Amino acid sequence: MTAPPPLSFHGALRLLAACALAAMANAAHAGLVVMHGYADVTSALVWIQASAPGPITVAWRPEGDERERRIELAATAERESIVVARLTGLAPGGSARYSVEGGGERREGVVRAQAHFEDAKAAPPVTIAIGSCYFLNDENGMRPRDRDYGGEEHIFDAIADKRPDVMLWLGDNVYLRRQEYHDTAAMAARYRAQRAAPPLRRLLTATSHLAIWDDHDFGPNDADGSFTLKGETLRLFRLYWANPGYGLPETPGIFGVASAADVDFVLLDGRYHRTHPRLPDGPDKTMFGAAQLAWLRSALLNARGSVKLVANGSQFWNAASRFEGLHQFPGEQKALHDFLLAQRIPGLLFLSGDRHFTELLRIDRPGAYPLHEFTSSPLTSRAWEKPEARERDNPQVVPGTLVGRRQFGLIRVTGPGDDRRIALESYDAKGALLWRHELRARDLAFPAR
Repeated sequence: MTAPPPLSFHGALRLLAACALAAMANAAHAGLVVMHGYADVTSALVWIQASAPGPITVAWRPEGDERERRIELAATAERESIVVARLTGLAPGGSARYSVEGGGERREGVVRAQAHFEDAKAAPPVTIAIGSCYFLNDENGMRPRDRDYGGEEHIFDAIADKRPDVMLWLGDNVYLRRQEYHDTAAMAARYRAQRAAPPLRRLLTATSHLAIWDDHDFGPNDADGSFTLKGETLRLFRLYWANPGYGLPETPGIFGVASAADVDFVLLDGRYHRTHPRLPDGPDKTMFGAAQLAWLRSALLNARGSVKLVANGSQFWNAASRFEGLHQFPGEQKALHDFLLAQRIPGLLFLSGDRHFTELLRIDRPGAYPLHEFTSSPLTSRAWEKPEARERDNPQVVPGTLVGRRQFGLIRVTGPGDDRRIALESYDAKGALLWRHELRARDLAFPAR
């Protein structure tokens, strides 16, 4: 028998890294992992990953209903042993107790549907947690930073302690490593290991989760639409999150809409259709792509919430940044700015991640209310503790909000429906308040003509 050719040095390194990652994933993923996905008015999504393919039984009993409902699902290798169950029959604002069984394991929990209200004045209070940049240390990683770049994983318990109604992940929710960029099995193992990390487990079922992505969970650092395995990372993202939808039939991506009380989420995909930022400015240079931008314009015009949260991994409006952002696409940035003015869209608040610090930007607009952008980063990745002078001296920054440390954000929408108040808050990894800034929904409106 002919002996196989010896592995090259780089091939051996890739093999060792893949084996180490598989071992880490298997060690962390000892049983069923459960996450609460998007909850609507009468139903809620429950995301489940088993340790191996096989049958999954989900049973639930809505509050006030004596009849138990039950479904049988099949976890398959093609879907990374992941299933998503829709728990139906919930009363608006009501809960359901559920159980999940598979592979000899059992998990129990409680989901809650959103409240229903006809009159906007009766909108209930809602709290939304936000964060980005979740790096999981890997002691078997190929680079030194893999072993200690992340930290303070207790931040996930601190978020759960705040009892948000929704957690919105703003990208870099997984950090793919360089040796995994062209290895689909290693990508899948990284996603599995990250989701199964013990510090995350409590938060996964403490609230409902929505997510967008950025470069590190899409592909290489600063990746654009030329990444040839973006179809595989799109498949993984759609498997590992339980948003209400992803893209359009004719336009792939992770963009979509959701809502919580009178808050609309407009979730953007700034990676799949992005062109390189060094291209000359023109109609072919884009962060979002023509089809997604057309969708965005319609989504904003259709949004009826008193608050409209527009989320992207990269920053929208930071004029001082020398890193990635919509400022690298000035034609597209101006077109969006002009559209928002021309259509007089009220209630806008922009959300972003990526920067490894938190800040609140205020962008004044003559004849219109100012735009605000809340950047929330990082969760566990290393923070940029001392941002450079151009960031510190940026006149757009609301004083006291630029902080370089691990943190998460909260958006609290409270008060009567005709006088909603929006509190923007940043917390450190232990749950201590870093800063707070309050807006009123009535101040996010155009003056009467």
